[in-house]
This record gives sequence, structure tokens and C-alpha cells, in this order.
Amino acid sequence: MVLVLVLAMALSYGVTDYIEGGVITAVIFLNVLIGFYQEFQAEKKMDSLRSLSSPSAAVMREGKIETVPSAEVVPGDIVQIKTGDTVPADVRLFEVMNLECDEKILTGEAIPVAKDAKHIFASDDELATGVGDRINMAYSSSTVTKGRGRGVVVFTGMSTEIGKIAESMQGKKRKANRSMSWKKHGNLQPAKGAALRTWDSVGKFLGLTTGTPLQRKLSKLAYILFGCAIILAIIVFGVNRFDVTNEVAIYAISTGIAIIPESLIAVLTITMVVGMTQMRKRKVVIRQLSALEALGGITNICSDKTGTLTQGRMITRKVWIPGIGTYTVSDTEEASDPTSGTVTVRPDPKVHETSTQYREEKKKRWDLKRSTSGLSFEIPTQKTLQDQRKTEEAGQGRLNDSDFSILEVSSELSAFLRSTALCNLARIRHDERNGWQAIGDPSESALQVFAHRFKHGKNNLESQGWNQLGEYPFDSSIKRMSVLYQLKNESSAMIFTKGAVERVVELCDSIGTGGNRQKMNERIKSMVLEKLISLAGQGLRVMAIAQREVPITDITNSQISREVLENNLTLLGLAGLYDPPRPETNDAVQDCTKAGIKVHMLTGDHPSTAAAIAKEVGIMPRNMKALSTNVASSLVKTATEFDGMSDGEIDALPTLPLVIARCAPDTKTRMIAALHRRKGFVAMTGDGVNDAPSLQAADVGIAMGLAGSDVAKGASDIVLTDDNFASIVNAIEEGRRMFDNIQKFVLHLLTSNVGEVILLIVGLGFQDDAGFSVFPLSPLQILWINMLTSSFPAFGLGREKASSDIMRRPPHDNKRGVFTLQIVVDMVVYGIIMGACTLLTFVIVVYGPGNGDLGFDCNRNHSESCNIVFRARAAVFAELTWLILVSAWEFKSIRRSMFSLDPVTSAETRFPFFEDIYSNRFLFYAVVVGALSVFPAVYIPGLNTNVFKHQGITWEWGLAFGGVIIFVVGVETWKGMKRQFGWFEAGEKVESDRLRLNQGFFSFARSLTRRKSDVEQLGITTQGDVEKMKSELQV
Repeated sequence: MVLVLVLAMALSYGVTDYIEGGVITAVIFLNVLIGFYQEFQAEKKMDSLRSLSSPSAAVMREGKIETVPSAEVVPGDIVQIKTGDTVPADVRLFEVMNLECDEKILTGEAIPVAKDAKHIFASDDELATGVGDRINMAYSSSTVTKGRGRGVVVFTGMSTEIGKIAESMQGKKRKANRSMSWKKHGNLQPAKGAALRTWDSVGKFLGLTTGTPLQRKLSKLAYILFGCAIILAIIVFGVNRFDVTNEVAIYAISTGIAIIPESLIAVLTITMVVGMTQMRKRKVVIRQLSALEALGGITNICSDKTGTLTQGRMITRKVWIPGIGTYTVSDTEEASDPTSGTVTVRPDPKVHETSTQYREEKKKRWDLKRSTSGLSFEIPTQKTLQDQRKTEEAGQGRLNDSDFSILEVSSELSAFLRSTALCNLARIRHDERNGWQAIGDPSESALQVFAHRFKHGKNNLESQGWNQLGEYPFDSSIKRMSVLYQLKNESSAMIFTKGAVERVVELCDSIGTGGNRQKMNERIKSMVLEKLISLAGQGLRVMAIAQREVPITDITNSQISREVLENNLTLLGLAGLYDPPRPETNDAVQDCTKAGIKVHMLTGDHPSTAAAIAKEVGIMPRNMKALSTNVASSLVKTATEFDGMSDGEIDALPTLPLVIARCAPDTKTRMIAALHRRKGFVAMTGDGVNDAPSLQAADVGIAMGLAGSDVAKGASDIVLTDDNFASIVNAIEEGRRMFDNIQKFVLHLLTSNVGEVILLIVGLGFQDDAGFSVFPLSPLQILWINMLTSSFPAFGLGREKASSDIMRRPPHDNKRGVFTLQIVVDMVVYGIIMGACTLLTFVIVVYGPGNGDLGFDCNRNHSESCNIVFRARAAVFAELTWLILVSAWEFKSIRRSMFSLDPVTSAETRFPFFEDIYSNRFLFYAVVVGALSVFPAVYIPGLNTNVFKHQGITWEWGLAFGGVIIFVVGVETWKGMKRQFGWFEAGEKVESDRLRLNQGFFSFARSLTRRKSDVEQLGITTQGDVEKMKSELQV
């Protein structure tokens, strides 16, 4: 676009119009300076935003673990690394547990290197040892593939091994097929490679092969417009029979400038930076600019459960010990405090208690609940305490926050607690300032807190002589973890295992300890699985705890594989962990449904647990009987069931699963592929190393900022700083807002260009006595309008707030992008109206009182014969300026009337126009100041006649005002026709789900309450509207 201005500048100097050439030169320099400043500020903001998603390090400072950007790590820091982390610096290890690092970036070896903190080098000079052999070091930028460790930072930055390589690296990788070697690729390869390299260079220079998809589309638009400018210049020359005089050249300059939206790229850059900043405020960090454009087109969200849909603050609610009973933790929401709440135990039914007795007792309890005696009332606190004491005296075991001795810790419970505490990486600590704190994975912290309730915490057990010999970390493919411990002075070791119930039970040959120990058989296994389903049905995440005694000689004398050790286990019990859904999740799921987005839960939990939480947050209906059998059966699948189906079988399902339980990494990629086959545009969340493939396969990969690994963040497009599902919905809303605003300012800028071109092309017919076309607008008038009048309102449209219905529309089509059919047609229609209004004003002034006198040489100089033409230009200039400014207000909504832009204010006030236009103050003042700037441009002596080629006017102001009124009426009429006849309505309304899977609205009473609030927010207060929405919900 600057290229057109450069050509215009050269032509102006060529025809000795130094004033015009000087002004165009100043405009070019101003445009470059503004562009440089905007790009510089944009890069600064983008760099600061990128740093938020850069690799981080867990550093121990002042006795606390802090997460800091890797760039802030300094020598002497103690860092912790675990599976999935990127090592922040060169680290001397002093504690490792099955630690392996992928160092192929340094050594080229694909096999991860096992680390040994106690390794002693044969040579006294450690530096003489190769990098790959220094196994007591972890190197910067390598990835932890297994285990965990701690170490001291010794080198950072360019002093690290990877930094030394970076200093010596030169050149860069070329794209495919760019080789010039005919020996490797054939005789034609040099020509092919040269052509592709040339295209890469040209494309990069022109901006056609770099940047985001939207930036590339706008670059293509710029060159299309450049081509149009050349065509228009040829038309100008043709009309003048290619007699290219100075006047003809100047007119060609005018038409070329008129079609170019000079401020388009600058407005786009600022809008995208503002969008990224707004995202940051809403807990979302953008890593790839292309994600900004893609967010508004998302049709499906595949989300993890733990920590995203739920709070990630787990509490062990239920523990079942075979032969003992079920322990229940209640009256607490403090996930880290082992002294809060109450623990009760309900013994298992004795052998002599028959099922008939149990059914009779259950029937009596049910009858009691249905009778008046089952009514509950508010009970005074003192009465409650008395009842508790009576209960305790009656012999029911109970443990509360002030007494740890009431519940007896049986040998069976002790064995369960020991295995729970030791097969655990979490730590519980307490200090007076911060109180109780849990450090580690939420599920492991919940189990550790439960063990602390009985004084069986990991620290206590290790102080009693339990020493760790080995660790088998959690593996998502087998869904379990094991540790190897030995008690001091004992001749045998113990392996403690925890994991998914189905996986652990298959490895057990017995259940219970002491007098309750039994051989595992099919009946007992069925009983355990029934208990699993019972706990999972309550929304609990159920884990199995097991152990096995191993002779120490088997470990020291030979290398035993994991598969051998994790066998013949004894099942000690089940733990049910409750992770409450986030309060905002249900509303976020509702918002997704309104926006035409379907939510899928992909979790590693048991199907019953996953289904219970999915029903609670509104992803699945509570009453499955309302659905047909084939639909209901397809809503919940396990990974085994889903992976066992062929692509054809998956495509034949009436709907893809809303819940996939026991999900494996490969399952996620298959789900993405299945959604793509159904023309879905998919967002996928992930936090682990194994999630990287699915994050890359998704259209928008979303990593967790708190719980996510560096590998997952590196593979993602955006990062959630709070790991909250609602933040994904916020990001989608912000992406849609930005997309809408880009459409608005593109329409605004191009409409004015179309209007100017129509005015100038038709103006070729206005020829003076010498046969030269008299332009209705001078080149500098056009530059003033395009650079100053249009730019600031376009900036204001880029800052426009989201419309109230933005999340009630379906996702936009990312393939079509900004230039939809509606935008193109609107641009032409509004441009024609704008051009016709200004053309009519010029004709009235010249051919009315002026009697058609077009003067002599009025394109270059002012004379008495040019008074009429100069007055007509001033009227056209003022009118066109105001039309462009008013169109910015009109384009605040593509379809709604300017006098009723927002349904909220429309319902609250009878004439909301002023409130609506003042809501965007930047745009408001840009329009007002731009409208007032017309008067000095028209009346300042010298500036008007010598620069703008117009002069002061009087009665012509009436024509300018009248043109504005006609333009507004024309735009409002076109908008009304679009609404009345439903033109371009596709994509404006969310279609109802044919299977009635309206997520978030399955619970009618709750959703109706929320929907009423939505109605109130929208200002829909009439009883008829409320009843209409009720009927929609019933449908």
C-alpha cells in the first residue's frame, strides 16, 4: 500500500506539483514512523505475553518452592525437575529417583540418559569427560522423560552446554524441495529449487508467505487493490485517449490513492495486540497469533476433568478397608488440613447378617424418611454437641479435629495408611504463618492428608526407619505407580502400589490383611468392582491401594522388571477422592451450548466417576431415559471401547461420545480425527508430556499454566494461567469479539474506498473546455480522508466491546475468514450509496447555481473560473468526511440498527442511541473530533486553495448535511431488509441440537433459573417472552 503512495509521490514530482509531492512524502514518512512505533510497541507487548508461557522452573528459595521463568534462574538455585519438565539450566544433581533425560538436542542420541547423582568419574578432570557421560548433570533445554530429581544450578544462559552450541551455530534449515543438488534429487532439482527459493524470498518480502492466515489474506488483498489501482489508472488514461498530460497523471494518482486503505495493516496490528492484552486479563496467554483468529471458529472443546472442569482440590471422602468398613470424611472443604472435619466409620455387614436383614433395615430407614418423623429442622448447636457425645458413648467410632485417639487404628487400616503415605510424592507441611500446605499432585496430596489424620504421614514413617529403594512412576498407559521401601533392620522389602482399580485388581492374588486376608477369586473381584461402581457413582475418583512383600535378595542380586514386581499383590482397600466442580463450570457449559459449541470430557477416571461429574456440570443429561437407546449408549465410552472401534464404526455413531473415561493419549488424537471427519474445529486441553501429540493435532491446543508440563506448553497455541474451563470460554468470546471488530473496521475502510472510487470514476465525465477531467476530490483531500478521517474511527472499531449476542451465535467459518459474502455485499452496497450521495452533491453545486462551469486548469491551480469547482469539492469533502465518520457508528453492528445497537440498553431506555454510541468513548471522540476538523480544513486560507484545492462554502453545508441523512436512511433500509428477509442470516443463529443434547440445560429447574437471569440481563421483561423461553427449554 505504501508502494502506491511512492508511485503517487514520484508522479507528483514528475509533473512539478511540489506541494502535492511534498505532502505525499510527509504522509509516507508519517505512515512509516507510525507503523514502526506501533510494531515496536506491539512486539514489546507480545514479548511480555510470550514470557508468561515460557518454560518455568520450580526453585527452592527461603525454604519454599517457587515457580519462576527459566530465564530468572541463577547459579546456586536449587531446582526440582520431574517428568515433562524442560531443564532450566545446567544442574548438578544431588537427588534423583528413576530420573532420565532426553538429551538428543545435545548428543544426538535418541535414547534417554539415566541419571546417577552419586556417580564418580574415573578422571580427576570432570571437564575431560564427554557431555553424554556426565550422568550426574542435567543440561539446559533437555527434557525429563522419566522420574524426578533435585540439583544445584551451576551454569545459565550462554554458559550452558546448549548455549555454547548456540554460539557456534550458523545458517538455518531450509524448507523441503529447496535443495540445489542435482545428484541427490535429479537434473531438474536446481531449477526447481531456485524457483522455490525465489518464491520464498519474494513471498516473504511481500508478506504472502509469512504471518498469520489473516495477515496473509490482507496482504493478498493489498496486492489485489494495488492491481485495481493500476487498472483504474489505465482507465483514466484510456478515457483521455492516453494523452498523459500532467492533469491526467494527477487524476490517475487520485484514483490510485482512493482505492488503497492506507491504515488497514496498522489498525489490524493494534487490534491484535489489544486482543492479546485482553486475553491476558482473562487468564489466557496467546502463544501463536493464529490462535487469535481460530478461537472464534471452535465447534468442539475436548477438556480434561481434574483441575479444569473441577477445582483440582481433592479431598479423600471415602476409604473402604476389606473386612473393616468404610471411613467417611465430612464437614470439611479444607483440602490441605488434616485436623479439619470429622471421620466416621461404618463397619461392613457381618457374615451372619443376611441380605434379608439388610433389606428390612433399609426399608425401615426409607419409611422413616418418608414419614413426618423424617422431617428435619434447624437444631441448636448445643443440642448437636450433646447428640454427638451420646453417639460416641454408644460406641460408634469417630475422629474429629480435636481428638485423634477415638478411632482405633487397626492393623488393616495401618497397612492401608502406610502404603498410601509411602507410595506418594506429595508432602504436607505446617507453619504458623501459612498454616497447612500440601505440595504435590492434588490426588496424592488428598491421600497424604488422609494418612496424616491418623499420624501415619510420610515424614513420620520415614523417621521410623522406612527407606526408599526405588520408584516406578505413574505411567498413563498402565495407570499405576509403585515404590519400593525397606524398614530398617528388616530382611525383606515392601512394594506399595496405587492406581486405577481395574488395573491394580488384576495384579492382586489376595485381599485384606491379618485375619481378614482372603484369596482373590471371581466373587471377591466382582464385589470389589461393585464397590468401585458404588463409590464412582457418587462422583468420587476411586484408586486402589495394594502391597507386596519382596525378599531383599531378589532385588539386590538381580534386576527385576516392573512387570515382575507389580504382581501377586495384596489389595488393601479403595480410596474415593472428591474433586468438586468449579462453581462457574456449569454456566460455562451453558454458554458453550448457546454459542453452538459442544463440550467433551476426556479423562482418566472411571466411567461412573466421569459420568457423575459430567452430569453435575451439565455435559450429560441426568435422565438418560429421555434419550433413545443408541444415543444414550454412545454418550459414554471407555478408551478401550472407543479405540476398539474402526473409523467407520465411530463415524456411524449418532453422536460422538461426550465422555471418554480411562482416556489414553492415543485416544485423544483419535477423537480429534473423528471430530475433523465431522467437519469440527477442535480445541483440546492437555497438561502432560503425552498430551503433546493431541495438542498439536488439535486446531487450537490449550495447555494448563499451573499443572502443565513445559512440553505441553511448547506444543500448545494458548496457555490458561488458572487452568479453568471457564477461561477457555472467555478466550472464545474474546476471539469472537476480535473477529467481529476486524470485520467492522475492514468494512469501514473498504466502504470508503469504494465510495471514493465510484465518485472519481464517474467524475471522469466532468470535463472542462480543454477536454481534461475535473476531479471531484483532489489527491490530498483523499489522503486526508484515508489517513486521518478513516484511521481513528477504525482504531475505535477495533476496540469495540463484544455484542450482547456474541455467545449466542454459531462459530464462524475459519476457511472463509473475515471476507464473508455479507461483508463483500455490504461493502459494495454502502460504497455505492456513499459514492452516489457525494456525486449528487457535486452535480447539484456545479450544474445548479454554477450552470455547469468547470473552469480552466482547476486540477492544479485556483482562479476565478474555478470558484464553482472549488466550492463543489469543499462540499463533497465535508460530506464524504461525515459519511465515513457516521458509517463507523453504523458499523458498530453489521445487522442491527444504529438506533438500537444493544438489546440491553434498547429494553431499558426508549431512545438508546446516545448511550450506545458513547459506550465506546475512543470511537465517539474520534468521530466528533473528525467531524469538527472539517471546518479548519475548509476555511484556513492557503491551506484550502493551495493544498486541498477547495475553498470556503456557505449554503453548500445544507447539501452535506442532507447527504448524511440520505446515507443513514439508505444504510438503515439495507439493514432492515437483511433482517426482514433473512438475507445472510446463515451463521447468525445457533441451530437446535437434533438429538436434544443441550448441554448445561439438562437440569430444567436450575437452567430455568439461570435463563430467567439471562432474560433480565437482556432486558426481556415481558411475561410473553419469558413463557416463550420456557417453551424452548421444554423442547
